[in-house]
Amino acid sequence: AGPLAIFAACVLASLAIHLFVTLPLFIRMATGLNPWPMYPAMAPALLTAFSTASSSATVPVTLDCVEKRVGVSNKVSSFVVPLGATINMNGTALYECAAVLFIAQAYGVEMSVFAQFTVVILALVTSIGVAGIPAASLVAIAVILTAVGLPAEAIAVLFVFDRILDMSRTAVNVAGDATAAIIVAKMEGEKGLLGQK
Repeated sequence: AGPLAIFAACVLASLAIHLFVTLPLFIRMATGLNPWPMYPAMAPALLTAFSTASSSATVPVTLDCVEKRVGVSNKVSSFVVPLGATINMNGTALYECAAVLFIAQAYGVEMSVFAQFTVVILALVTSIGVAGIPAASLVAIAVILTAVGLPAEAIAVLFVFDRILDMSRTAVNVAGDATAAIIVAKMEGEKGLLGQK
């Protein structure tokens, strides 16, 4: 249980860094806007994502928050949010990489830099095709494990903490969708985003 708890803490810390450091930096650098009002504006969508662990089930709430609370037009949000719920799985990609590396360490397999790079590329590619439903990333992890020569049945050890990690990474995925919508809206010249002039 000890190594699994450390793995879960590592994943949660990584997701938090992505949510509260990387995504705000993207908003700040791409738009010049203050990114922090996004979090209270997106709170209903983030809570729905966390509780359902499903990006697809959260789409209506995400659209509502992005349009009415963040200030993105329907033209942009109705394209970016559903597309993001399908292919923008940034939290899932992060989890897939961490899970495969954890399993490799648990099996005592030392992965070369090339093998780790392969894991990252496969995680990015498979996360695009992962369904927006609970625990869908476990299928992608099995594919990556097989590709790097690890037993696919090793994903069974991830079941202990997978639900809470799934809930967390889904919230990060939805925040990533909102970030993309804000950036695209700003590039389209929209005003009043995040309550700013």
